[in-house]
Amino acid sequence: MFTFCAVGVETLKDMPSPRLVKTHLPVQLRPSSFWKNNCKIVYVAQNAKDVAVSYYYFYQMAKIHPDPGTWEEFLDKVMMGKVAFGSWYDHVKAWWEKRKDYRILYLFYEDMKEDPKREIQKLLKILDKDLPEETMDKILHHSSFDVMKEFYSSLKFTISFFSGISGDWKNHFTVAQYERFEKDYEEKMKGSTLQFRSEIKEIPVLLPTPLACT
Repeated sequence: MFTFCAVGVETLKDMPSPRLVKTHLPVQLRPSSFWKNNCKIVYVAQNAKDVAVSYYYFYQMAKIHPDPGTWEEFLDKVMMGKVAFGSWYDHVKAWWEKRKDYRILYLFYEDMKEDPKREIQKLLKILDKDLPEETMDKILHHSSFDVMKEFYSSLKFTISFFSGISGDWKNHFTVAQYERFEKDYEEKMKGSTLQFRSEIKEIPVLLPTPLACT
């Protein structure tokens, strides 16, 4: 006996508003109703090199994807856009341009790692919400990578394909791969105002101790 998941858009019809939708789809595959209704959209992007590394390990873990081959072979596929959801370059640039006409909050993973409180405040602003400091502290605690990793591990769900470290690509790229990737990156991002950081210095998040969570 097989159990099939309901189609995402059909499921939304039965959900009361406000509704939360999570997807990895590129701009061109979004339902037209998203634009007609001027939905609030939060887009989170990460630098290309760290994405390539995370994607490689995700392909190894998620057997629904074809075997990624060697790291060298998979890196070529990423550069050519021959991976799930297509070209990273097209994906991030298309959403970047779309933000000019719609209510899109474009966030960067590196910024979230560097100063999560600042980025959460941006999220609250687009949602027209205001939270007390105590609630903000709880959000910062429970959304940290270490806490989320512990939670998913308790569910026997592995997230070993993702280190949570910005700049982890340096542990995987050879000098030759880096130089080839950077040349290709400059060509494909030419003319775009979109800029990424490939490494950061994280700001420690100071929380009350002990943290009272209810």
